[in-house]
Amino acid sequence: MKKILALLLAGMMTLSFAACQQDTEKTPSETPGESVSTESAAYPQLADKPAEDTEVAIIETEAGTIKMCFYPEYAPKAVENFLTHAKDGYYDGLTFHRIIQDFMIQGGDPEGNGSGGESIWGEGFEVELCENLRHFRGAVCMARAQAMDSQGSQFYIVDGIDVPDDLLDQMASMGAENGWSEEVIEGYRELGGYPMLDFQYTVFGQVFEGMDVVDELIDNAKTEDSNGTVLPENQPKIISITVEPASNHFSY
Repeated sequence: MKKILALLLAGMMTLSFAACQQDTEKTPSETPGESVSTESAAYPQLADKPAEDTEVAIIETEAGTIKMCFYPEYAPKAVENFLTHAKDGYYDGLTFHRIIQDFMIQGGDPEGNGSGGESIWGEGFEVELCENLRHFRGAVCMARAQAMDSQGSQFYIVDGIDVPDDLLDQMASMGAENGWSEEVIEGYRELGGYPMLDFQYTVFGQVFEGMDVVDELIDNAKTEDSNGTVLPENQPKIISITVEPASNHFSY
């Protein structure tokens, strides 16, 4: 366990703090706009509800319904991309092609093997790294290739581990100035997740209902290797995704 924690910490130490990219008028290839101060950072995934003027997605799967809320104030491009695809029916009938217990479930690829999919702009777009959004259990995130501007249509939902106390203590020792505030640490302590991916992949939403369905999909997955490959005939299907106002699901 100590060796594993040391390796995890080493990976986390290579991450520099990244504030949010806020300019929603820029195209994916342009330079990000002004960033948000870490001193005023909020963590909306730990709140009871998303902003009133946002939308939610209802994903119907073979195992049941998963409901997600989104944070366009922090990851505007990723939210626009996902919701536009969802409204256009892009994801209907696609599958979850990669599933790893205690890590994540990944889908949104028309090829069904992790090699396909495109953004609504027809090209990859840049990651939106943010202090405010983290890989807590239930986080909805953009998958990408090695290149930081290769986000397309693929997304993943974090399953995550129960973060060990030793790792939480090491995160605390790194301090808020390196992105590990007390609130973030308590969030990981209570929810679990996968903090090793923070500041590397875009987090843009959170499952607010249906993590039991995610758990069922993961528990019943028939994978072929340690990378979570699921053969086409065994891939759980996304039947449909619909989009509704957040006010249909939360009281404001």
